[in-house]
Amino acid sequence: MNEANNIIMNRDTTGMGGEDTGKSTAEIRLERKQKLAAALRLFGKFGFDEGLAGHVTVRDPEHQDRFWVNPLGRSFKQMRVSDLLLVNHSGEVVAGDGLLNGAAFTIHSRIHMAHPRITAAAHSHSLYGKAWASLGRLLDPITQDACAFYEDHVLFDDFTGVVLDTSEGERIASALGDHKAAILQNHGLLTVGETVDEAAWWFITMERSCQAQLLAEAAGKPKLIKPEFAAKTRDTVGSTLAGWFSFQPLYDVIVAEQPDLLD
Repeated sequence: MNEANNIIMNRDTTGMGGEDTGKSTAEIRLERKQKLAAALRLFGKFGFDEGLAGHVTVRDPEHQDRFWVNPLGRSFKQMRVSDLLLVNHSGEVVAGDGLLNGAAFTIHSRIHMAHPRITAAAHSHSLYGKAWASLGRLLDPITQDACAFYEDHVLFDDFTGVVLDTSEGERIASALGDHKAAILQNHGLLTVGETVDEAAWWFITMERSCQAQLLAEAAGKPKLIKPEFAAKTRDTVGSTLAGWFSFQPLYDVIVAEQPDLLD
């Protein structure tokens, strides 16, 4: 086992890729909500917020037909665990005070309903993500980081306006399939994962990959990584473990900088 794998194996990876049998449901719920609030703070820190747009969700560990989400009108930069809303698949706010974002419900409820494998999903109108989405193209394997999405993201090219109709949420969920991410044409990026950590990291690195390709194509014609090497690289940097683990330093930093997010 190499040094990198040793580092991963020696770190507490509870909750990765499924329920942690060593913790109670209440403990798992709290951890998911803490990670969700932290992810939203990080999105705010990185400038992924755009007015009222953007939402990150995580499935409740006890009630599989419910998910936690940020309330409409609360800044990512000020999000706290106590601000989060618990919403069921009928669009009812079961716990928490605040307004439910209609697009958040329409998109995320259908994703969670259609894909039991997905615990968390992230979407916002980040600058480079929406710029790239306007091109109606998938990302190319031009960097090691972009290889995380090689043959593991889709293009949803059926934009019909603000997503307030559940039928469009269903089409997005169907287009996503078994992939980790979707480029919503003329809209932005959407990423998913087995944990909040994973979904948030895929969004952060996908946004940066969009930025890198836009910069590279502005300067010239990028050289593509060969398919066999892109696939091999994806299996390393694009795994569930890699997604979860890549988020941990960011979580540690944001909690140290802004401990009030944990209430």
